[in-house]
Amino acid sequence: MLGAEVRSVASGSRTLKDAVNEAMREWVATVETTHYCLGSVMGPHPFPYMVRQLQSVVGHEAREQCRTVLDGRDPDVVVACIGGGSNAAGTFAGFAETPARLVGVEAAGGAAVTHGVPGVLHGMYSRLLQDEVGQIEEAESISAGLDYPGLGPEHAHLAAIGRAEYTTANDAEVLEAFRLLSHTEGIIPALESAHAVAWVTRSAGTDDLPGGSTVLLTLSGRGDKDVAQVREIFGHQRDA
Repeated sequence: MLGAEVRSVASGSRTLKDAVNEAMREWVATVETTHYCLGSVMGPHPFPYMVRQLQSVVGHEAREQCRTVLDGRDPDVVVACIGGGSNAAGTFAGFAETPARLVGVEAAGGAAVTHGVPGVLHGMYSRLLQDEVGQIEEAESISAGLDYPGLGPEHAHLAAIGRAEYTTANDAEVLEAFRLLSHTEGIIPALESAHAVAWVTRSAGTDDLPGGSTVLLTLSGRGDKDVAQVREIFGHQRDA
């Protein structure tokens, strides 16, 4: 990675939460010679705001392109996956002041909006998965990028004021969405992004997403990194 030293995390559940823990420990111990960087909209201010602003380039560009192809109109629905929520925060930023419906799709084994309560983690106040005494609980997802027990503060705010809605997709739905997009469009989505695809395919033609709706879906990453994992899962299903 451009000469960077990559260190694996051996503590805790060895997921995104633990990687952030270790990065923060290193940072505060060597703050005079290091700088903390995070790729999601979580952590202490100003990091969630910085990431959201950088990612908002995607949202603003998407809005302009939509208005070009939709004769000046905005899409009916804007949907993106949610872990920490960086890609969704950037996309939503481009449409927050429009009539578009904003939908974030969390992993069913996490779902901080659905199952979480307000709390503090990694220097941010948001909705978190925690027990009755405030201990953080583990999130579970087929996707490493959504395996986080909270979400960015702005998403918690958007949910609280009703501007955005948050729902879930389970692992089986995600795998089917991964397969569907790969076969029909030749696009291999990241398992994270496949959560958003799963919601669209599940909801299409229902009252939740009526036929004829215009949908903008953010694909936050390529599935190259997930191909080996998905191949193994499909192989086990075929052999069962």
